Order: sequence, then C-alpha cells, then structure tokens
Amino acid sequence: MTSGMISLGLMAILGLLMIAAAISDLKSRTISNELNAAMALLAIPFWIASGLSFWPDVPVQFGAAFAVFLVFAGLFAIGAMGGGDVKMIGAVMLWVPLPLFLPALTVMAIGGGILSAIMLIHMKLRRSDQPVEVPYGVAIAAAGLWALHQQYLNQFQSIG
Repeated sequence: MTSGMISLGLMAILGLLMIAAAISDLKSRTISNELNAAMALLAIPFWIASGLSFWPDVPVQFGAAFAVFLVFAGLFAIGAMGGGDVKMIGAVMLWVPLPLFLPALTVMAIGGGILSAIMLIHMKLRRSDQPVEVPYGVAIAAAGLWALHQQYLNQFQSIG
C-alpha cells in the first residue's frame, strides 16, 4: 500500500470522525473525548504518510495547532465555547496545513456565525428563555472537511 493511499484512508477516517462529532454535538451538545483523541492521535500516522519531515515540519505543525487550541481554551475559560469544541478544534488543526490555518478558521467562524443565527431564530420561535447552545462541532467539522479538500483533494489547485 502506498503512502498516498494511506494518507487518503486516514483522511477518510478523519472525515468520518468529524461527521460523527458534528452529529453528536447536534444531538447532545457534547463531543466525546474518545472522538477528539482519535482525531488527534491519527494525525501522527497521517504526518508520516504525508511525508511531513520530523524536523522542523512536525514541531511547527504541532505548535501552530497548539497555539490555536490555547486561543480557544481562553474562549472556554470565559464561557464562550464548550470544552469538547475546543478539543476538537485542536485535534482538527493538527491535520490542516499551515497555509490553510487562517482560511479554515475563517470558514469555521462564518459557519459558526450562521449556525448561531439559526439557533437564535429557533430559540426565539420556540419562545424559550434557555440560553442558546450552539453545536459548534458542526462548524469545526465543516471547516476541517473544507481544509482537507482544499489541500489534498482539490484537483484544480494548480490553476490560477
């Protein structure tokens, strides 16, 4: 089996894990630690199969993902995000190539904003006084899938 096929297989597994996390977040507003751990740990064989060099690429990739995790951990600390969402962002960013970090975060923010608006409208129509709980795992999964597609599955990336 070639490393390209292994990379594609691992990306498919990541895609399924992100979709499972999004569904779990929609249903119960929780994302399990097991799902997040699987996403994070599978990044290591993905790095190897993708040919990421042990030095300096792996530490840079890990450091950048950890920096994003810390920013969102700060949002968790002030009550703006759930813990499962923060762990999922950190795990997904381990897979996202550095040039796509900001675009992926932008896709995530736009998706999260749209999702928040939908949830707010839904709560207003139901006339509920409960606080709005946004299943942000959906936006994280969408951004992760978008980033993987852009880097690894987009046959048009050499155009332009």
